[in-house]
Amino acid sequence: MRIAVIGGGPAGLYFAALAQELDPARRITVWERNDPADTFGFGVVFSDETLGGIADADPRVFAALRAEFARWSDIDIHYRGTVRTCGGNGFAALSRRRLLGILQDRCRELGVDLRFRTAAPPADQLAREYDLVVAADGVHSATRAKYADVFQPRLDVRDCRYMWLAVDHPLEAFTFLVAETRYGPVQVHAYPYSAQRSTFIVELASATWRAAGFEALAAQELGPGESDEGSVARCAELLAGHLGGRRLLTNNSRWLRFTTVRNRIWRHGNLVLLGDAAHTAHFSIGSGTKLAVEDALALAAALTAEPPDLPVDLPTALARYEDARRPVVESTQRAAQASLEWFEQLGHEVGQEPEQFAFNLLTRSRRVTHGSLRTRDPAYADRLEQWFAERAAEGLTERHAVPPAPPAPPMFQPYRLGALHLPNRIVAAPVASYTASPQGLVGDVELAHLGQAAFGGAGLVLTGMTAVSPVGRVTPRCPGLWDDAQVTAWRRIARLVHEHSGAALGVQLNHSGRKGSTAIPEAGVLGAPLAPEGGGWRTVGPSPEPWAAGHAVPHALTEAELALVEEEFKTATVRADAAGFDVVEVQAGHGFLLSSFLSPLTNHRGDVHGGDLAGRLRFPLRVLRAVRAAWPAHKPLLVRISAVDWAEGGTTVEDAVRIAAALREAGADAVEVSSGEVVPYERPAYGRTYQTPLAARVRAGAGVPVIAVGGYGSYDDVNTTLLAGRSDLVALGRAQLHDPAWTLHAAADLGHHGPGAAWPRHLLPGRTPPPTGGRERPALTLRPAPAPEIHHRWRPGGSVAAEPSAARTESERSD
Repeated sequence: MRIAVIGGGPAGLYFAALAQELDPARRITVWERNDPADTFGFGVVFSDETLGGIADADPRVFAALRAEFARWSDIDIHYRGTVRTCGGNGFAALSRRRLLGILQDRCRELGVDLRFRTAAPPADQLAREYDLVVAADGVHSATRAKYADVFQPRLDVRDCRYMWLAVDHPLEAFTFLVAETRYGPVQVHAYPYSAQRSTFIVELASATWRAAGFEALAAQELGPGESDEGSVARCAELLAGHLGGRRLLTNNSRWLRFTTVRNRIWRHGNLVLLGDAAHTAHFSIGSGTKLAVEDALALAAALTAEPPDLPVDLPTALARYEDARRPVVESTQRAAQASLEWFEQLGHEVGQEPEQFAFNLLTRSRRVTHGSLRTRDPAYADRLEQWFAERAAEGLTERHAVPPAPPAPPMFQPYRLGALHLPNRIVAAPVASYTASPQGLVGDVELAHLGQAAFGGAGLVLTGMTAVSPVGRVTPRCPGLWDDAQVTAWRRIARLVHEHSGAALGVQLNHSGRKGSTAIPEAGVLGAPLAPEGGGWRTVGPSPEPWAAGHAVPHALTEAELALVEEEFKTATVRADAAGFDVVEVQAGHGFLLSSFLSPLTNHRGDVHGGDLAGRLRFPLRVLRAVRAAWPAHKPLLVRISAVDWAEGGTTVEDAVRIAAALREAGADAVEVSSGEVVPYERPAYGRTYQTPLAARVRAGAGVPVIAVGGYGSYDDVNTTLLAGRSDLVALGRAQLHDPAWTLHAAADLGHHGPGAAWPRHLLPGRTPPPTGGRERPALTLRPAPAPEIHHRWRPGGSVAAEPSAARTESERSD
């Protein structure tokens, strides 16, 4: 096999070495346009997982790398005059130049033809002359661009500006530094890579970059390899208090904007993309070189035929490579996306206390969680939980204000919602059962559903959407609160919840708007439209635009009709109080009536209730004020919103912050932050806890308590969200349906039997899990295993363990 490799970076060189080692008969040529000693950037960092793969694949390369490594396990976070240190991680770094040198030496030793200072021939020519062409030509891949119609790249250029620098000082740990300047926050990502130096990446939002004067400095023409010395001097000035007189070192250092590269496919005939040409992941999770090396290993392995005496089936091999790597890469890119977006929004996070800010930073990718930190650094987790418990006790009534020792897990900390004391932070989210009678009366199914959620330990249980009028129903089997007979039916459920559990009970009041008059959905968010002869009714909305083709055109509400809807919400609220509910939630999300007034995609009115956001807010705020006036002052009022529409031209998270602030001023005690379901052509970015960044943004920007919802399945994710300050409460939907006793089972798994996890009397015998199979294993060692070394710092001459100082209290494993 003749193999052409375009690009002599880590991906291309490591693949060439491995492929040559696996089959010495191969003829492999690497083209690199730069000198072998040229490199841009400074150090590269590896995780223990990647190093394990290198050690198995090529022990000689691993041995050469190991001799050069700076190794440590701590992460330092510098913020507001404090340093928080996290331990229990595995890092190794070395100079990028040494990495390339080691790989070059290995290629020469194995007989790879290395052609430096030589541009590769065109990819189509190489494809004709070689059996395989590996395009490892980087983020700006000319090969990818040449075949863009095949690879279909998506290049996402991000907002922040960053610059690769170094300092002439070996840091002891991976270091995140946040400097709050008068222009905005400046963040630094830094780590040691030798006995003398550390990589030092300066990053800041574009608005801060311009305000600090960098735009003018960056406008000067720079020659090849030249650095933006004016900007470097300005960085040194802004970060002088953190540099301690040390120099910032340059190497083709200039401002960049990170580009996330994604491709629909990585292969075309006998040509395949490798490393940054195929994909990139933001440097804040340290995965660029890691992914490149792992790609090289996977491609070399895929080219190994089984049995080995058969020729390689190239299409199958390349498909095998992509199938193996794509899930790993996409998972890493999701984590990197969450991380880079967190840093882009850093200005909304810097108000937190140091303990919470550090944890928030460490868990920003949502890969690292409270549970993983507890495994790596138990002492850190203990201290953080104690801090959270003390903060949770503030503002509670005296009889609830003394936290137990040891403190309860975050999800079992009490919370004061308005004047209502909740025993824990778990909300059973509103879920429609579509089991009411045609008269809107709830029955036994709703009694069992809400009763199970209350018995299962949730601190607050919310009903599914409850219509304020017959035409406000979504389906004919939706419950309501438009007459007194419905009050009696709801009172039966409220009595059950209050007499046999410690949960509070809330009702979600809703008007369906243009999404009404539909059948019970078999799949998706909405059923088929009902014709009048099939029991349907006239739908209404802000504008005469149907939900989708086949749905009736809604009647655009007049001013008199708006007043009637407002009154319907008000009288339903009075009935909610009479029914015994503790909380009312107004549904202003998911494309129902109030939501459709808020979204520019569904509100095209030309009067005072349309137009800009202030106009679109006018009617929902009227309704909310009417509800607040009718609802007892001591009872909490919630509002659910769709923070984004997931469609071009729709509501943005910046709009959501303004909406939430207005709702707070109108009397909302908290906002449940959901998203989407406003238009049928939405494109949501579904995933684990996918709406939580929206909740965090609303909480920070609007200064209102929030309930996070969507994609929660584990108590670890719940505890992480609460500890990071992204939400005050967490609502569970599908997880609660899967296990109505989810909250109590979480308490059992966590070993918590104290406040916030009270088992109802009739369930007490089940508090201890039943016995399972298995047996106790004998202890067959003379001495106990040594305790894991949690805090390990890099100090030239050898890394050494060090106990954390009082200021160093945080822990996380690198992504």
